[in-house]
Amino acid sequence: MLTTRPRGTNDIFSGEVEKWQCLERHMHRICREYGYSEIRTPVFEHTELFMRGVGDITDVVEKEMYTFSDRGNRSITLRPENTAPVVRAFLENKLYARPQPVKLYYIGPMFRYDRPQSGRFRQFHQFGVEVFGTRDPAVDAEVIAMAMDFYGRLGLKNLELQINSVGCSRCRPALRQKLRDFFHERLEELCNHCRERLKKNPLRILDCKEDRCRKAGVDAPATIDCLCADCNGHFETVKKFLDVLNIRYTVNHRLVRGLDYYTHTAFEITAPDIGAQSSIGGGGRYDALVETCGGPPTPGVGFALGIERILLAMERQGITGEEKSGPVVFVVTAGQAQAAVAASFKMLFKLRAAGIPADKDYLSRSMKAQMKYAGKTGARYVVITGEEELEKGMVMVRDMNAGKQETVPAGEVVKYLGSRC
Repeated sequence: MLTTRPRGTNDIFSGEVEKWQCLERHMHRICREYGYSEIRTPVFEHTELFMRGVGDITDVVEKEMYTFSDRGNRSITLRPENTAPVVRAFLENKLYARPQPVKLYYIGPMFRYDRPQSGRFRQFHQFGVEVFGTRDPAVDAEVIAMAMDFYGRLGLKNLELQINSVGCSRCRPALRQKLRDFFHERLEELCNHCRERLKKNPLRILDCKEDRCRKAGVDAPATIDCLCADCNGHFETVKKFLDVLNIRYTVNHRLVRGLDYYTHTAFEITAPDIGAQSSIGGGGRYDALVETCGGPPTPGVGFALGIERILLAMERQGITGEEKSGPVVFVVTAGQAQAAVAASFKMLFKLRAAGIPADKDYLSRSMKAQMKYAGKTGARYVVITGEEELEKGMVMVRDMNAGKQETVPAGEVVKYLGSRC
């Protein structure tokens, strides 16, 4: 074999890809219903975008980015997340000049160098939404409700929604100082990375996955205790809107998410069925990100849901999410007469033109072998055309499930099968 796929990546083909397609149809449908339009950004961007937007002391930027120099000696990074690229597109294409708010969604691959494990890959896929141009807490609630609605439509159960407020530029300094004071007394209990974080951004310690750091931060100051009046009012209103929608949640004072751009609301959704790495999505508000990336002050809020993690959760809960692929009708030619072969070919395209998934043999198999192959494709019906049928202007239609067949006028086959498929 010439080569194998890179570690942490997957080939997705028949038997599995149908689940992805079904999931993507749900994504497009719910976004249309909620008033979001699709955006497609490049899979690589200038590295500076992520350094400035995501934060240069986050795990993503420090340890996980795929960064390289192109032939023009420009530093390029495969996107590790898509909020910063959507913000870049929002600015570059002057979407801020459109009627506000601007509501966008995306589906696509992201790239992070991380240890591959169940539901976690180096090339992974996300479904996300972003809303620009409004500070209304109702939009925070809408984004959260949309994510929960999406999971509900898939049939997922026992999900846990955790929410928090991480404050804003006015109240964040007081929180950082309290965290510095708290963790300075526990410096020896922290990992080397968190000791560095303590100097630059102690909030990142709350997001550390090391057990020792988690234990050290059990009694750390709660973000919610340091909120200014505006942030506290915003968070209380978000909770009220969630209560109106009867969406159950838990306030997690340690939840800060893994990216520096979050302000105000932060949330995460977990599925306990999939193990230690239980998060299947999350997001929050980022009112300063557009300005950080060089644009006018523009509030924003959104989420990103991990597709591989969703599929794993569905599998663990016994939800197939799979729609059958392959032909519904298989056209079989009896004999090798050119007229019969041509008639079968024409019939094939008539069926397809009517929206009926259909296929035929392309290996000159015998009629018996064609029937056997039709069974392997999973086709529900077989249409048999031969010289004898042509002379009578009829074809034979066999129901593979019922094991019955009947003769149908050739000109009425499409109508006959259309009413059954």
